[in-house]
Amino acid sequence: MYGHFQQQPAQQMRPELLQEVKLYSNAREREKFDNMAELFAVINTLQHLEKAYIKDAIHPKEYTAACSKLLVQYKAAFKQVQSADFPTVEAFTKIYRLDCPAALERIREDRPITIKDDAGNTSKSIANIVERFITIMDRLRLQIRAKDEIHPDLEDLKLTMDRLSMLSDDFEGKVAVQKWLDTLSEMRAHDELDEEQVRQMIFDIEQSYYAFNRLLQHT
Repeated sequence: MYGHFQQQPAQQMRPELLQEVKLYSNAREREKFDNMAELFAVINTLQHLEKAYIKDAIHPKEYTAACSKLLVQYKAAFKQVQSADFPTVEAFTKIYRLDCPAALERIREDRPITIKDDAGNTSKSIANIVERFITIMDRLRLQIRAKDEIHPDLEDLKLTMDRLSMLSDDFEGKVAVQKWLDTLSEMRAHDELDEEQVRQMIFDIEQSYYAFNRLLQHT
C-alpha cells in the first residue's frame, strides 16, 4: 500500500506541466527583458523612496542623494527600453500595472522634491555630476581606457563641478578629477591607461562619488 501511495502522484503527473517556460528564445530577447526588469526596479524603488520621504522615514539629505542617483539611473534604463511599444514611461507603467504616481511626478520634475526649482540650474548640475561619475566608472570597468574615450566625460565632470557653488576648490572630488585630467593631458589621443592606472582611477572616482553624495546629505 505504501508503494502504491508513492507511485500515484507520478501516474497523475502531466508531462507538459514539467516543461520550463522561457520568456525569451535568444540573447536579444533576454536583453530586452533584462532591460525592462531594470527599468521596473528603478521606478519601483523611486516610488518607495518618495513614500518614505512623505512618511518622514528618511532624512532629507539622504533622500536628496538617493533620489538624484535614481533619476540618473532611470534615464539610462528608459533609453534601453523606449520604443514604439513604450514611447513614454507612462505607457510602460500602464502595461505592467505599476502603480507609482509619486515616482512619475518625480520623473516629470526631474529633481528631488527637496531641491527648489531654480530654473533647473542646481538640480541639472547635480544630476549631470552623478551621471558623469557613474558613466566614467562604468567605462573603466568595461576596460575602456584610451584617452580620447575617457577625457571628454572627465572634463565635463570637472566643468560641471566648477559651476556648482556648493563645491569648494579643495573638494576632494575636484582634486581627484583634476589629477587625472593632468595625467591624461600628457598622453596622446590613442594612448591607454595601464592596468594599475585603471584600478587606481576607479578607486579615486568612486571615492569622489561617495564624497559628493556625503556632501549632498550634509548640505
